[in-house]
Amino acid sequence: MTDAGHGFDVFGASPVWVEHAERAVSLLYDRWFRVTSRGSEHLPSTGPAILVSNHGGTLPFDAVMLWMDVLRHTHPPRLLRPIADHFLLKLPYIGNLAMRTGSVGGTRGNVRKLLDDGELILVFPEGVRGMAKGFARRYELGHFSVGHVELSIRHRAPVVPTAVVGAEEQMPQIGRVPVGGLFGVPYLPIPLSPLPLPVRYHVYYGEPIALHDEYPPEAADDPRALEGAAERVHLAVARLIDEGLRERLGVFR
Repeated sequence: MTDAGHGFDVFGASPVWVEHAERAVSLLYDRWFRVTSRGSEHLPSTGPAILVSNHGGTLPFDAVMLWMDVLRHTHPPRLLRPIADHFLLKLPYIGNLAMRTGSVGGTRGNVRKLLDDGELILVFPEGVRGMAKGFARRYELGHFSVGHVELSIRHRAPVVPTAVVGAEEQMPQIGRVPVGGLFGVPYLPIPLSPLPLPVRYHVYYGEPIALHDEYPPEAADDPRALEGAAERVHLAVARLIDEGLRERLGVFR
C-alpha cells in the first residue's frame, strides 16, 4: 500500500483503518471461526500475486478471514487486496469499510494497477454465483471466469490456489428476496441463522502456479489458452477443497 498523501492509497486503503480492523477481526478469527491455516509458505513475500479461492457461505466472511490469515502468515505482513463486486463498495458504511481496509472494485484498470504496483490480490472466479449456489451444493466448485489467468500471464503474477473449508456451512441460505437492483445488489439472502454459526475455518494454500513461465505473452489474448489455464487453476483449488474436507473432523471441529 502506497500512501497517496492523504493517509490512504489511490484506492482508499488506510493503514490506520487496517490496524483497527485487524484488532476487531482477530476476535472472529481466533475465537469464533478458530481458523487453521496450512501452506502459508506458498504466499509470496514480495511482488504481484493472485490468490484464487472458492467462495460461499451467504455473506463474504471467507474473504475477511483470508484477509486476516494473510496478515498473520506473511512476514512482513502483506495487505491482501480483495477484488470486490461493484455493489459491495456502493453499500452504505460497509462499502467504505471494505475500501479503507483494502478492497478494490473489480475493473480491469484497477486490477492492472494493483499488479503493476506489486500487490497481492484475492479473486473469486465463481463470483456471486459462488455465494448464491445454496447449501445443498456447498463445495461444488462452479465455472471459473478467465480474467485471473489472463492477468497472471500478462502481468507475470503467479496464481496461488486457495481453498476455504468451513465457510459454506456458516449461514445456510433458505431463500432470496429480489431487491430491484438497490445499490446494485442482485438479491437479499435469507439465511437460516441471523448470525454466522461458529463453524471452524480451514484455509489451504497450494503451490504457486507460474502461468507466465508456461504460456507466451500472446496467450493472454487467446481464449482457448485462457480456458485451459483457468481449468488448471480450477482443478488445483478443487484438490485443496477435497483435501480439506477429507481431513476435517467435523463442521465445528
